[in-house]
Parts: sequence; C-alpha cells; structure tokens
Amino acid sequence: MSPSNPENRQIGADQADIIGKIDEFVDALPNQEQIAALREESEQICTILQPLDFPPVLLAAVRACPLVRDEHVSLRDLQKIGNSELPGLVEGLVQLSRFSLPQDWQPGEALAVQQSEALRKMLLAVVSDARLVLVRIAEQLYRLRLAKTAARDEQRAIAVETQEIYAPLANRLGVWQLKWELEDLSLRYLEPDTYKQLAKSLNEKRTERETYIDEVITTLREELSKNDIEGDITGRPKHIFSIWKKMQAKNRTLEQIFDMRAVRVLVEDVHQCYAALGVVHNLWPYLPGEFDDYVANPKDNNYQSLHTAVIGPHGKTVEVQIRTHEMHRHAELGVAAHWRYKEGGSTRAAFDQKIQFLRQLLEPGDQDGDLLDKLRGDVFEDRVYAVSPRGDVVEMPADATPLDFAYHVHTQIGHRCRGAKVNGRIVPLTYKIQNGDKVEIITGKLEQPSRDWLSPQLGYLVATRSRTKVRTWFRQRDKEQNKRQGREILERELTRLNVHDIGTSEIAGQLKYANSDALFVALGAGDITSASIASALQHLRHEEPTEIIRKRRPRKRSDAVPGDIAVSGVGDLLCNFARCCRPVPPEDIAGYITLGRGVSIHRQDCGNYLSLHSRHPERVIEVDWGTVADGTYPAKLSLHAFDRQGLLRDISAVLSDEHVSVDGINTRSDKRTMQAHMELNISVPGLPTLSRVISRLEQ
Repeated sequence: MSPSNPENRQIGADQADIIGKIDEFVDALPNQEQIAALREESEQICTILQPLDFPPVLLAAVRACPLVRDEHVSLRDLQKIGNSELPGLVEGLVQLSRFSLPQDWQPGEALAVQQSEALRKMLLAVVSDARLVLVRIAEQLYRLRLAKTAARDEQRAIAVETQEIYAPLANRLGVWQLKWELEDLSLRYLEPDTYKQLAKSLNEKRTERETYIDEVITTLREELSKNDIEGDITGRPKHIFSIWKKMQAKNRTLEQIFDMRAVRVLVEDVHQCYAALGVVHNLWPYLPGEFDDYVANPKDNNYQSLHTAVIGPHGKTVEVQIRTHEMHRHAELGVAAHWRYKEGGSTRAAFDQKIQFLRQLLEPGDQDGDLLDKLRGDVFEDRVYAVSPRGDVVEMPADATPLDFAYHVHTQIGHRCRGAKVNGRIVPLTYKIQNGDKVEIITGKLEQPSRDWLSPQLGYLVATRSRTKVRTWFRQRDKEQNKRQGREILERELTRLNVHDIGTSEIAGQLKYANSDALFVALGAGDITSASIASALQHLRHEEPTEIIRKRRPRKRSDAVPGDIAVSGVGDLLCNFARCCRPVPPEDIAGYITLGRGVSIHRQDCGNYLSLHSRHPERVIEVDWGTVADGTYPAKLSLHAFDRQGLLRDISAVLSDEHVSVDGINTRSDKRTMQAHMELNISVPGLPTLSRVISRLEQ
C-alpha cells in the first residue's frame, strides 16, 4: 500500500490519535479516586518503555491493561474506542500480567497448573510477538522499584520471580537496559548486605576510577585518530549484579575483577572493529585468555562485540569493548533495535531481513499470521518451545525431536521411550518439534535405548546432552555384553561392506584403541558408530575418499568404466567392472584380461577372480583406483521388504538425501506373502556413503 494512499493516511492518523482517545476514555470513567493508582502504574510502565519506540497502539494498550486487569473496564468497552487491534493487545497483556510465583516458591519446585499455563502463554508469546513480553518485563521492573518499601517476604518473592523468569527473558531478548536493573534490584532484595557492601566500595573508588578511565580514553582516542579510525569512546557503566556474579564464578575479590575499569569503543563497521582491536593490543599488552570474539561468534541472543582485557597505564587492568553502532543498538535494545532501526547505513542481509519482517509486523495487513511464522524461525531460530501434557513449557534446541523432549523431562522417561504423540497424533521419534506443540511420550516398563539413537544421520537426537545420556546408559551396562554386541556390530558392518582382508586389530589401531576388545566395548557402548568403521577402512586402504574410477557423467551402461583406472605398464585399455563382485573403492582390486572385453576389474578376494587366477595367471595384471576427483562407483544392493504402498517412494527419498543416483532397479513382488524383492544398481562416492545408505534402508 502506497504512503500517499488516503486509506493509509487515515490508518496512520488513527494510530497517532489512539493515545489521546484512551486518555479521554479513562477521564470519563467514574471512581477516579480508585483508578488514580492504576493510571500512575501505566504511566510509569510507559516511561520505562519510552526508549524502545513502541507504536502508539501498544502504548495505549499498556495504559488500558491495569483497568481491564482489575475489572474496572471490559474488553467490550474498549471496542467503543474504534481501534480493532487494541482489545486483542490488552487481552494478551492481561494474560501475561496475571502470572506470578508463590511467595514461598523455591527454584526447582514444580509449579501449580494455573501458573504453568500462564508461564506457557508467556513463553509462547516470546516466539510470536516479543513486544508483549517486553511490556511484561517493564511491568516487573515497575513492581521491583515499588517493592523498595514492601515487607521483606514480598521483596524476596518478587526478586526470586525476577531472577528465575524475567531477567533471563530480558537477556534472551537482548534488552540490556531492562536486564541490568532487574538483576541489580533482585540482588538488592535477596542479598542486601552484599549489595550494600559492593555499592559502598564502588562509590568510594569512583573518583579514582573516573580519573583513570579519562586517561585511557584520551590515549586511545589519539591512537585511533593516528590510524584514521573514527570511534566514539566512553567509560562503560558497571552493574553490581555482574560484578557480584563474576566474583562468585571466579572466586575473586573486587580488586581482581578485570572489567571494574572498562571503556567502550563504537565504530562504523566490522572492519574498523578489528582495526581498533589491533590498535588496543599494540598500545597495551593484553591478558591471555581474556579475549572473546562475539562478532564472529555471536551469543545466543545475537549479541555481538569484541571483548579484551589489557594491562593499561600504571600496570592496571582495563577491559575494552569494541563494536559497531548497529551492534550497540542491538546490545542495548535487543529485539526493539529492529523496529527502532533508522534508514541509512549498510547492514548484513540477515539483519535487513529481520528488520523488514518486523517493520511489516508493525503495519496493518492480512498476512500477520505468515509473518509471525517467519519471525518464529528467523528471530528465535535457535530454540523451540514445546508443552507437556501438564502444561509445563520445555525449551530445547531447534529441530529437537520427541526423544529429545523425553530426555529433557527426565532421563528415565527417555530410556523407556517407545513412541510419542504430538497434538494428539502419533508421530515418529524423528519428528521435528515446532513451537507450541503439545508432546506426550509413550513409555514402556523397561529401559531399552537403541544404539540407532546415537547416529546423527538417523536424526533421533539433536541435543548433545540427550546423546550423552544414552551413551552413559550403554557404558554402565555389563562390559561383556557391550563387547559381545560390539563384535556383532563390527562383523555385520564388515559383512555389509564385503571386507575380509583387514583384521580387527588394524581397525582398532586406526581408531586409537589399544586392542580389539577395547574397540568392541566402544562399539557396544555407543562411543563410536558404524560410520567410524567405514572411515577407518577408508584410511587403512590408503585411499582418499574422493578417489574414483570415473568422472560423474551420463551413463550408457552401468558396468562401463572410462580409462581413469590405472593399469600397470599399459595405458588406454578398455576396463569394466566384474558383475560377480562389483568392487567399490577403497577395496583392493585386480585386473583380468578377457577375450574381446578388455580388462575386467575384480575384488582381490572374489571367488571367480581366484579361480581365473589359478587357471590363467598370465592374464592377471595390477590395477588401482586412479586419482581423478569428483566421481562415483557402481554398487548393487539386494533388498527384501514388506510390500506396501509408498515403498519405492521411501527408498527413493533415502537415496536422494544421500545424493546417490539409481542406475537400474528390478522388483519382484510375492502377493501371497506380501514380500518385495528389489535389486538396485546405484552409484556411490565410496564406502562411508554406502554404509549410511544401507543403515537408513534397514530402518
């Protein structure tokens, strides 16, 4: 819709006038004495939100929320104001406002059903509209400020609630302006003596610290100017909670905290960030182990900055933070920096995309549902929120599965997991959980984890912590059983790959195990998978995985091979793969000169080849796999399966996922036994890929 459109101008005027309308509406209400405190509350919260540049309609919702929450006004009354968006926003804010923890609640205790439901709504709001949660965080900050005169028990209750729920949420959204004050006030109520002692010590050293910081800033500004770097340099304010947390974590005194003396440098772009870092390190020696590059490796909430600690003037340590203006906006305002972002300046494409989505969200339109789906995957791409049958919210890594959910709830539930329901429907254990899914785990009586769960390629578990729990379970089982099962796994893998000329001790040595028994135990315990065996065989053959016989090109015959095979002493001979054994690299091969068909390539342990070798040894020649890159090798698979609809589609999906091409397929079905027998001629890059394909087809 164009900005010059009269309808668009009318929407903008309505939005700008909505605060005036809500004030007139409140002024007309009876019992002004009773609602005066509620008006004061809403105005204080709006003041806290002012730096975040919220749209007028959301600020109007903030003003109306206390009135609806305390039942002085209904949502139907708000519809008379004439803004269709307002009642929905107020309803969402009221739902979030009603959540609170019991005063005697301790971290780790289970929540009541009503509290779990409220918390579920709040966390799910995070992945749909972060603005509502920011309002709830601002409301919590208002309550904390108000609690300075409250009873000790009330102070403790709201401080625990803030530390457990709202400060982590503010950190998650990256809103440092709110996060630091939430944490400092919580510490003030929970550890009043510690807070007062730290505040007194910081105040006593303030003058000395400010004089030192001014000297550092002057010196650094001169050096940056000499190197043609324009930067804004300021002293970085310190927060009592962060100092106390570092003292606790590193067991240090106040004088030993490096960033007690800290400066921040703001530059135009990433290149200047690293250039400024070079200036700092050339100016003063840096402290080993105290450098963090959050520009190349951002934190979970997309925080970006360079942190370093140096030995500054007079031998005193000082922390230096270096970031761009754009990074600083995000660091101070978090997700609010997106809709606060002004025109101009170059940004990364991914950041531009987030800004575009959020700008569209702030405009009226018919595609809000689709935009919210995009935001869930783009702004909060690394986490997913699911709900248990009791209403508890479980936060997991993106692409987590029901099996990850089971292990997150309890280790025993994960071990006994047999299946899962998502939103009332049975799903496979490899299903990728979406935000808001209600997950129910189906358990058995006995603990029976599967070693298949440990294979990343099969997709049962995403979280590293979940896989660690499965490995621990197998490791704790009887060692002899692990050894027996590991031997079976190795023998099965060697049989599948048709490898008979390499001993288990050689494989164990390649994988850095002392002997074969240690290898068996590791396989049985799940410390290594069958894919590791295929890779070890590849190295023991002294062949690189990319070495091939022929380049990938359109095939006229499945057994045709170009002249890229190396034949000892002879060039440009016609070669073809023997159909009896169909060798695949890096298997040991030999050549046999046929009559009229060139050189036939066999595996060295092939029965037909051994027979031919004994009868006509003069026709045997040495061959190897050659050195041409980026190609494939033919292999033949025999598959027996239950004949069902969609069988061929499922097999094709596995082959497609592994980038394996099908050269030929022959299928026979037995209607009486409902069995299908398939012969597949495929082309694979090497043994590891062939091993993965067989593993997935066996599922």
